[in-house]
Amino acid sequence: MPIRPPALDDRSFDDLVADLVRRIPAHTPEWTDAREGDPGRTLVDLFAWLGDTILYRANLIPERQRLAFLRLLGQQMRAAEPAGGLVEIVIDDPLESNGVVLPIRSKIAKPVNFELLSELSVQPVTGRCYLKRRPDARESAGLADLVADLRQLYTAPGTPTAYITTPVFVDGAAEPAGRDFVHDSIDGCLWIALLAATPDAALVQRVAKTLGGGDDNRRVALTLGLAPAITMPGTLEAISARAPIPYVWEICTGQGGGDQYVPLEILADGTGGLIRPGTTRVLLPGADDFGVPTNDVLADINAGVGNRPPRIDDPATAGRIVAWLRLRPLPAARLTSYKLAWAGANAGMVEQMQTLGRQQIGRGTGSSGQSYPLGTSSVDPASLILEVEEEEGMRAWRQVPDVEAAGRGERVYSLDSEAGVVRFGSGVRGAVPAPGRAIQVVMLRAGGGTQGNVPPGALKGLAAPAGAPKLKLNQPLPMTGGIDAERIEEAEARIPAMIRHGGRAVTKSDIKELALRTPGVPIARVEVLERFKPQQRRGEIPGVVSVMVIPQRAGTAKPCPRADRTMLESVYAWLDSRRPLATELYVIAPEYVPVGVTAAVELVDASQRDAVLDMVSEVIRRHLWPLAPGGPDGQGWPLGRALDDRLIETAIARVPGVRSVAPVRLFQRSARGRSWLPVAEDRTGRGQITLSAWQLPELAMLSVGVGSASSTSLPPGADAGAGSGAGGLAIPVVPELC
Repeated sequence: MPIRPPALDDRSFDDLVADLVRRIPAHTPEWTDAREGDPGRTLVDLFAWLGDTILYRANLIPERQRLAFLRLLGQQMRAAEPAGGLVEIVIDDPLESNGVVLPIRSKIAKPVNFELLSELSVQPVTGRCYLKRRPDARESAGLADLVADLRQLYTAPGTPTAYITTPVFVDGAAEPAGRDFVHDSIDGCLWIALLAATPDAALVQRVAKTLGGGDDNRRVALTLGLAPAITMPGTLEAISARAPIPYVWEICTGQGGGDQYVPLEILADGTGGLIRPGTTRVLLPGADDFGVPTNDVLADINAGVGNRPPRIDDPATAGRIVAWLRLRPLPAARLTSYKLAWAGANAGMVEQMQTLGRQQIGRGTGSSGQSYPLGTSSVDPASLILEVEEEEGMRAWRQVPDVEAAGRGERVYSLDSEAGVVRFGSGVRGAVPAPGRAIQVVMLRAGGGTQGNVPPGALKGLAAPAGAPKLKLNQPLPMTGGIDAERIEEAEARIPAMIRHGGRAVTKSDIKELALRTPGVPIARVEVLERFKPQQRRGEIPGVVSVMVIPQRAGTAKPCPRADRTMLESVYAWLDSRRPLATELYVIAPEYVPVGVTAAVELVDASQRDAVLDMVSEVIRRHLWPLAPGGPDGQGWPLGRALDDRLIETAIARVPGVRSVAPVRLFQRSARGRSWLPVAEDRTGRGQITLSAWQLPELAMLSVGVGSASSTSLPPGADAGAGSGAGGLAIPVVPELC
């Protein structure tokens, strides 16, 4: 049986009342009617209530002792995790031609406190992204005659290839599904036009001078933001540490007809090589080293042709261009596809934290084990700077995980980051603040929680420096990663597990427990496949462990929950540092096998038809669902367990209002996926769908009706096609629109 803290006294309120009433004849025999409502009975109830309250507090003693023991293990509750993401900041003044420097930790106050993670130099330009997009099939048919004429007009070597100058991330908006600038473009490049506020030639010239270094000729830093689209991994694709993508940022010099470029020096790359959302800080060259080629075909027939920047046919937009940048993956990357959800200039990373300045949290008492609250919870340990007053003045003390491990006289303290409490030593283990000496926090950062997971466009109220022009903030993507602080119930479940595995992923239970506790990742289910190599779909390979992850999701609406690439990479990074050196680790998503089900029932009451059929449909979905409380056992469908139509019939029969259940029919996809095929039945009429050890069912089609026989067919499925284009000499074209 489970170990439970004992109750020191298990009597309830009713027990106490009954006990007091039984004592009435012995102590007050003249009181013969102790019914409810009598004034004396009211006093009895009052004292029973007081006694019940005392017993409740007494019964908390074993619980307090258990929690005190858990605290002695040295494991604190986890603090809240802050949300974060990308923002774009634009100077909202059409006459401004100078940049603004926003210091690190500049505040965004609404609706939740956010801060810039690094200094941001906001230049007087906006970044507009373009692709040299391949025409689709309809456009290609309409441009066929034009392309034939272009072959005679352009004598450059190579086959002319038409492209359409296509703006992406229009008005700073993101494209969550992603825009594939490698596959969809003819040159595999992302182009960013740096635009002045208006097409005024004088303003464009002043802005170009600012980007070129201004009067003091100091090279200017420009911050570019990139957010790769969140992609779903392939079936059983093994996720490991992603290698950085080699790439280069280049700026057009404007010389030689406009097809010459110089690479930009990268000061900092927060994208890790284009593998995660972040910013890249590049150093722009001097004013003489960049320029803009003409977009007027009357002035230069080769405008936009070949390696030149995309041709812009809108005169108002063309007149605002100050410089052309392009992101070009190097050939060593061998990319055939790369999707971006957003890209832009003057971008910064923000985090859901608030910086607090100097404040006094108390004065020393000279006693051992002093502790002081910081006035806030979920404190970032790396940001906390604490000083204690000594004879020579305020002196910084050092933060350590445990003051009990410190030596005599060491000026150290420990921090409970979740509660926001600092604790000092005993004098024997770590020094103690002397009586009356001030204890001050110089700086700390605190914050986090799910309230920071705000949708796009929610952040407002950027704090600009004094004297700066008006700034406008654009939040193209949602803020993600915010998690509330750990609750006591979660800590009670986690801390004993830490004692078992010690933070090392050795056994199957260790790996499962650690994967479920991956910080910042909402995971509902983890399966550990020992000796299974996903790329080859083979088992019994020594030294290999595959971890299957399914994210949390409410409800049973299709499709089944799938972990995206970002989630799998987070779990891999968390487990990789904790696995044995000789273990080959893979993190994968489940392989779902689409299945179809038809069912028919007879009703007890025909007037309740729709309600009963809805319940039957929900029971079937929940029976095949991969997460609790779904599945035949309430823990989600077991991995690799075969589907049995008889078990589905049993689940349907439990639905209230169902008189009888017709034999259920199971269906599988055809080899080409164009139709549904019924599952063959055995001699007893039972139909089963066999699943491999790494597979789960996904209810793709369902038909439920009233009758004595289930439907023998399902509607056919549909296949999606894909197209491709050819390379050659890039020639801009304008498709006709109607």
